[in-house]
Amino acid sequence: MILNILDVMTRECTLFAAIFLAVGGVDDIIVDLFFLYICLIGRQHRLPPSGRMDPASAHRFAIFVPAWDESAVIAPMLRSMLARWQQGRYRIYVGAYPNDPATIAAVLSVSQSDPRVRLVIGPRPGPSTKADCLNALWAALERDAVAEGAAFKAIVLHDAEDVVHPLELAVYAGWIDSHGAVQLPVAPLCQPGSQLVSGHYLDEFAQSHGATLLVRQMLGASLPLAGVGCAIRCDVLRRIAADRGVPFDATSLTEDYELGLILRAMGVRTAFVRVAESPGGPPVAVRAYFPATVHASVRQKARWIAGIALAGWDRTGWGRLRDVADHWMRMRDRRMTLAMPVLAIAYFASLCWALSLACHQLFGGAMQPPGALLGWMLGLNLSMLAWRLGMRIAIVARLHGWREGLWAAPRMLVANLIGLLAARRALSTYLGLLGGGPVRWDKTAHQFPGAAFDPAPAAA
Repeated sequence: MILNILDVMTRECTLFAAIFLAVGGVDDIIVDLFFLYICLIGRQHRLPPSGRMDPASAHRFAIFVPAWDESAVIAPMLRSMLARWQQGRYRIYVGAYPNDPATIAAVLSVSQSDPRVRLVIGPRPGPSTKADCLNALWAALERDAVAEGAAFKAIVLHDAEDVVHPLELAVYAGWIDSHGAVQLPVAPLCQPGSQLVSGHYLDEFAQSHGATLLVRQMLGASLPLAGVGCAIRCDVLRRIAADRGVPFDATSLTEDYELGLILRAMGVRTAFVRVAESPGGPPVAVRAYFPATVHASVRQKARWIAGIALAGWDRTGWGRLRDVADHWMRMRDRRMTLAMPVLAIAYFASLCWALSLACHQLFGGAMQPPGALLGWMLGLNLSMLAWRLGMRIAIVARLHGWREGLWAAPRMLVANLIGLLAARRALSTYLGLLGGGPVRWDKTAHQFPGAAFDPAPAAA
């Protein structure tokens, strides 16, 4: 009787997981087919004719770098940025907190020797939220623009650990006149000794910024911003500030993602620009180390899940009624709320199959066959898994080489484990927010790549 109960539970859990995994698999394959169509027609962006940033350009950029507890990385990051962007009309605004003297001292060590770096100390002790820090930088920019009588064309968002590209400002200059915001790809760097955990970010960003965002753009859906490597026109931010007082929502866990949806609702064009730095070369992209441990990765991804799939769903809704493509993409952003429980049930079902097989071996009796429907669903899911794995390997190999492409297979299991742990933490965070808990900047410790990427060739 116990074995019969175990067999029934195993089959039902397997069938439930198989049905919902199949739905998600079909969803992914449709996106893959759109991406293959994009590759087939060869649609791609190109650099401005000169491929250079004109020092006399009318475009004046303000680089926003929010920094809480970043004393270990902010100084080398700023020096690297200044070395890579020797030309161009820009100013770097670094936001620090009055109770973070180490970060303040690190920024001053650079700003005292280069007037392009401007330290802004916020009015409140940290950590608040990243958006709150950005609002302090925005207020400083507006004061400077009035005092100097020279407006900025756009702000550029970066984090304190980013490695900028020498041609980044040239790309913004080429597209910012015709678009309210411009997003560049993010290309994570694999931390030494963390091929599985840190490396799995290579795979996920290769999929999202190497394929999915291109599909979203082709379909005319909203383009979420990544919070780094993006330029937003100042006149657009003033429109947002006129509506709610500040351009960045300090009550949001993922203000960058929500900002992309807000721009869509405003009718502002956003461009995801993936352009090669030279014919056949790598793309102009932002590079950075991502977390190297499971704990740090879980913390980071929990914030993303809570901010996008849970709290973000409450805050942003579904957009215009007949905007089918945008609804589809928002559904994909939020399907983590269902995908993680289904994945947990799938792994539980796998354990049940192993336990049932062992029990039948010990106590006798044959396991009941899975049945026609379950057998067909399992075959379908295995076929789609093979397709998904093949596409993931190909996309990663296309951007990072075949060695990293082959690593993508075992890293899918690591990504699933981190996703399951992050979903649990995200749910706890979300319930805390529903209970009136404060929104806090739950950031991770950062590292700067150092000598491997610094100094770098400057944009000529």
